[in-house]
Amino acid sequence: MELPLANASLEGTIPLTMRIRQVTLLFACLGIALAPAQEEEAKAFEFVPLVVERSLFSDQVKMMTKERDEYATNLAIFAGNFVIERKASALSLETAKRMLAVALHLSPRNRNALVIGFQLKKGILPEGHKADYSPAVLSRLLLSRGRLLSQEEAEDGKLLARCFVEIAAIIDPRNEDAVFEFEIQRLDHGDVDWEALYDVRKKEDE
Repeated sequence: MELPLANASLEGTIPLTMRIRQVTLLFACLGIALAPAQEEEAKAFEFVPLVVERSLFSDQVKMMTKERDEYATNLAIFAGNFVIERKASALSLETAKRMLAVALHLSPRNRNALVIGFQLKKGILPEGHKADYSPAVLSRLLLSRGRLLSQEEAEDGKLLARCFVEIAAIIDPRNEDAVFEFEIQRLDHGDVDWEALYDVRKKEDE
């Protein structure tokens, strides 16, 4: 006795074969289409790495080592969280870069600043960290410390003061004192040359 399928005509097998080929071709096309998308996702954002081989803020700046490291930690954590919240927008990356630059110049071996900077360089969103201070409190602390630093005679102290005031205004735009001092600072001295903080290498004689 012949099995029921033995009488199947060729007319029935041809469409089935064609359908298999169509499905195979469809998956192949999807694979080609997804490849660029996956590559684009892997390179979701670009972050030009910082090079801080020596600090622009010398020992003449009146800040203890522990204080420098604490400010560096809080700036780095805020930078990482800011990038996460803003989904790595161009503005958030530039803002984070400024904060990380100040953090590394304050404390070149700060763990948070180094780790977050490395992750951003690789195009990886850092893990969120719980901050010690809210944006409003950190803004007030930076403004208050910036005011003290602006009274120092050393030029690097004055530079750090200007960085602190600008970051204070960015962190909390509702802090009217910080915003006002930042705008006056820009009128009197112009914008901070952030590029000068992004690539600072050791001198040949060091």
